[in-house]
Amino acid sequence: MATLRLLISALVVAMLAAQTPAKKKTSKELKASFDVHKGDFDYLLGEWGFTTVSKEHGPGKGYWTAVRLVTGQILDEFRVVGDNRETWYVTSTLRSYNAGLDRWELVGMVEGGGLQDVGTAQRVGSEVHIEQKFGVATGTTSILRIRYYNIQPDRFSWTADRSMDGGKTWSKEDQKIEARRIGPARSLGPFAPAR
Repeated sequence: MATLRLLISALVVAMLAAQTPAKKKTSKELKASFDVHKGDFDYLLGEWGFTTVSKEHGPGKGYWTAVRLVTGQILDEFRVVGDNRETWYVTSTLRSYNAGLDRWELVGMVEGGGLQDVGTAQRVGSEVHIEQKFGVATGTTSILRIRYYNIQPDRFSWTADRSMDGGKTWSKEDQKIEARRIGPARSLGPFAPAR
């Protein structure tokens, strides 16, 4: 029992350390970091049509829509559809910049999946890189290392390496997406405006 308590205590300390910045930042430093990175996902804002190729599922297509919330976060819906526009798969992702840890944090949500598909992202030069877990609620967790590249106002490319064994081995370019803009960037106003 003492060993179990020690193990749980060590796990809690490790989890808290992962969420604690190495150096406490001043409010001025936090704002400066946010101001530098708040636009890292601006390219994703708007409506997109995409084609995809997956090693597991083959070719596909769909629609991707992203909006900025009034508080700065990005909310998007990614929908894979069939030839008659029937939905095969849909997920929503909330992206929020953490100025204390100098990174974007993401949570993906599928129906019945809770808030367990989490990840982090950073801009690396002209690209955005994400590492995120998927399928946590089903017990078949995979990790995707996603790279957005060739980012232009009217298109972007996306590729993901996939691990099914906790990151020990990787299927390179397991999924690819080519997205084309079909609607303008937009924001979502306040849900409960002051009256």
